[in-house]
Amino acid sequence: MWAELLPVGRSASSGGYRRFAWNSADAECRAWFEEQARARGLTYELDRNGNQWAWLGDPQAGGAVVTGSHLDSVPDGGAFDGPLGVVSSFAALDELRARGAEFAKPLAIVNFGDEEGARFGVACIGSRLTAGVLSPEQAYGLRDADGVRLPDAMERAGYDPTAIGADTDRLGRIGAFVELHVEQGRYLAEDRPVGVASAIWPHGRWRFDFHGEANHAGTTRIEDRRDPMLTFANTVLAARKKAGLAGALATFGKVAVEPNGTNAIASLVRGWLDSRAADEATLTALVGEIERAAFERGERDGVRVELTRESYTPVVDFDGPLRDRLAKVLGGVPVLPTGAGHDAGILASAVPTAMLFVRNPSGVSHSPAEHAEVADCLAGVTALADVLEDLACQPS
Repeated sequence: MWAELLPVGRSASSGGYRRFAWNSADAECRAWFEEQARARGLTYELDRNGNQWAWLGDPQAGGAVVTGSHLDSVPDGGAFDGPLGVVSSFAALDELRARGAEFAKPLAIVNFGDEEGARFGVACIGSRLTAGVLSPEQAYGLRDADGVRLPDAMERAGYDPTAIGADTDRLGRIGAFVELHVEQGRYLAEDRPVGVASAIWPHGRWRFDFHGEANHAGTTRIEDRRDPMLTFANTVLAARKKAGLAGALATFGKVAVEPNGTNAIASLVRGWLDSRAADEATLTALVGEIERAAFERGERDGVRVELTRESYTPVVDFDGPLRDRLAKVLGGVPVLPTGAGHDAGILASAVPTAMLFVRNPSGVSHSPAEHAEVADCLAGVTALADVLEDLACQPS
């Protein structure tokens, strides 16, 4: 399975992946998922929001145990973030069948769409729509860098965008959701190959618009300039400094410049801030300080600053009894928090959710250098199979 997915959407120049929502690479991944489901005799289903489901047992029975993750990527992302969870889910089912496990509850494997938000700027669109966290009206207003609307992209890919929205009936039939994911840090580096998640830090995305005045780079005096690039650069440095003081994280990883000419002073710089912290009060205070730094510098530079919050996810404490049950089944593995968002975090308000992490020795993620050893991945499959057996093969 891993070898089949490995070349899909991979850039020959960077070695990273460009599997974005509703593009051709995404379509290949979706076709692969459907093939894996049908090859195992599972009931394949596409929900109203474009998420893919593979069912063992009656999907309508209730109390289902669900596992899975996502197959899309960030721009030039790594091979493991998302796909490891989906591949491991199918492999864990194979392992349970090899054990002769008898299922007392329905089991489903899911591929949530557009988890990374690489194309339309909002993470976890598939699970957000399902949970009602993102409204259809908000989704209809999303556009990619080329101005393509989300519903138009879905329609071009052969999906019906008119049906998107909260799926409370589906969520009501889920008894537990367990997502396996490669660790996006190094907490497990010196410990065990698998851990259990305790919580997800609150996090969000904010867009800063710095409005200046376009002019000639070679003829405009320094004192006559209204250069938004200066305000942006100062804001980036302020974010790094203030995040360090707060023990939090703040990253400007995406920028767009107009008119984007080498010999032109910019008229507009857009910078996207990703910020995360251990608690919501710290995160709110940090973003407020970065905003003040941007506005104060903007006044000095003659630059108008606008701030828009594009997405926000509050702190997620995973279901305590489920988390403790997983840790016990796995023999007391490490329990650790994460600063990365996941579909499991979005669903946590509606469904008991938990996560397993597989060791990433380098700690690198969202990069072609992302890696997990085969032995650790196999340990993750075994751990997931053990967990699913405990949850799905025991009478309620």
